[in-house]
Amino acid sequence: MRIGELSRRTQIPIRMLRYYEERGLLTPQRAPSGYRHYQEADVEQATLVSSLVRSGLPTRLILPLLRDKQLNPVDGDETDDGDDDLVALFAAEFARLDSQVKCLSLSRNAVQQHLRRLRATRVSHDPTAT
Repeated sequence: MRIGELSRRTQIPIRMLRYYEERGLLTPQRAPSGYRHYQEADVEQATLVSSLVRSGLPTRLILPLLRDKQLNPVDGDETDDGDDDLVALFAAEFARLDSQVKCLSLSRNAVQQHLRRLRATRVSHDPTAT
């Protein structure tokens, strides 16, 4: 599929898909004419990348995450000297996301409770409600 179709299917703007490609997060095939050609698997990958970006994950961390997903490394594989730094970065990012999830959950619960009260008030003041 071409970039326009990928954009339509994922609801990700073409400009953002090009940015993902520049950062190495998507790697479409190129036709002899230079047009990008995406595979079906790219729909899932673009959606995942978009979700990770929206959650605030820096693209420098998304790339190793995608590589890990694609390679499915086995315990005992060769490790990179930078793994300790990467572990620290991912641990910090996990803590940030965990904090964000807790904050969003509190906000969601507060909004849900308020919405229930509003709906209950509407029903109790609606003379046509039975």
